Amino acid sequence: METTIETLDGDRVKLTVAVDAAEFDTAVEAAFKRLAKEIRLPGFRPGKAPRKILEARIGSGAGRQEALQSALPDYYGRALAELEVDAIDSPEIQITGGTEEGDLTFDAVVPVRPRPAVAGHGSLRVEIPTPGATDEDVDSQVQMLRNQQSVLETVERPAADGDQVTIDIDGTHDGEAVDGLTTTDYLYEVGAGAVVPEIDENLRGASTGDIVEFDADHPDGEGLLNFRIEVKEVQEKVLPEIDDAFAAAASEFDTADELLADLRGRIDTMKKSQAGMLVRDRTAQAVGDLVEVDIPEALVEAEIDGRIRDMAMRLHSQGLEFEHYLEAVGTDISALRDEYRDAAEISARVDLGLRAVAEAEGLDADPENLDIYLQALAEQAESDVSTVVEMLTGSGRMIEVRADLRKQAALDWLLERVEIVDEDGNEVDRSILETPEPEEAATGAVHDEEAAMDETEASAGTDTDGETAEATEEEGS
Repeated sequence: METTIETLDGDRVKLTVAVDAAEFDTAVEAAFKRLAKEIRLPGFRPGKAPRKILEARIGSGAGRQEALQSALPDYYGRALAELEVDAIDSPEIQITGGTEEGDLTFDAVVPVRPRPAVAGHGSLRVEIPTPGATDEDVDSQVQMLRNQQSVLETVERPAADGDQVTIDIDGTHDGEAVDGLTTTDYLYEVGAGAVVPEIDENLRGASTGDIVEFDADHPDGEGLLNFRIEVKEVQEKVLPEIDDAFAAAASEFDTADELLADLRGRIDTMKKSQAGMLVRDRTAQAVGDLVEVDIPEALVEAEIDGRIRDMAMRLHSQGLEFEHYLEAVGTDISALRDEYRDAAEISARVDLGLRAVAEAEGLDADPENLDIYLQALAEQAESDVSTVVEMLTGSGRMIEVRADLRKQAALDWLLERVEIVDEDGNEVDRSILETPEPEEAATGAVHDEEAAMDETEASAGTDTDGETAEATEEEGS
């Protein structure tokens, strides 16, 4: 098979493919074997009629047309892989010769990924929250621990927000008791905002022995709910002092100073880790903002497909069916696609931006990272590296692997130069940017690539007659 490529306008290329008659005849032979299984001829069992008999019966053109339909996607996919074409949508194919005899030739006009230029990527500036524990952060954690160690004490005063009140509640709708709104000796926190806000409004200022009656709008818009609530006891939450006894009861530490130091250290580590990830995200978004071309719809749709596929895989790993999940949350696939659209367009723009940086700065996939990536992928697929390379190359997916590593190299290049500031414009210590180990960067997409390899194996498979499966066209595009 011979292939050539020509660049067209509008982010398109034209592939010209020529398959010699002998090679195409193999596909024609396989086509006649398939037809033989469908056509019954006297004296022959299904699938056993010779090709010459079938040609005499249905004509030689029938087998050739069947071969065109089945083999053309494979030839197209092989041309994509051979020429390393980054196709983003289905091709427009025109057969230019060989429909009746001789060599098969065809042209395929293919939409490819835009290659925009970006400017200013070497002087990006991103803002993040202060990457360290603040006094407010520590106080919040301490308050949570104090709440966990709190006790309730009965008080002889009107109820206020934060108090726990024991109530008998009688909620009705059109004179009928409402499930969940009729119970006795129920412990309720004033200000919790449960069910309807009118409950809190009427319990604030109520004392032991008071009975409050009021109406409230039904949460489902079905008219009014009628409430009668008797306050039987008011209790306030008493928080422990922050001392050594509190530290010993709430943690593994013997002193309050040790507990506070540990909380501050944990929060500090967590916020710095989050800050590092946030810098990476905002740097990627910043370079995406430099991309000034319209994003092809095919790229956005492909990104949405990927997000939905990832969600389905996560749900499946948890023993949940994707369709059942959609029903449970009251949505459908169309609404989900709309929900993902804005984020998908941002991701597609970031993709183009990182590719543009790699192109501008002459960055390529690090050979060591590529080796680590392929090794990790081989282990995931329970295969060897040479088989993985052969499958990725044959399916054209090696283009994606190298592109992912080039984009990682571009992001690393940007992170070395980006200016990082906090909300007040103060420069942030770059130590928060601990570059992931090569193995982490290389194996981040192994799971997705393994799934892609499963598809590749299916599309590259052959049956016992050597017939090429018909899944390549979709995969190649």
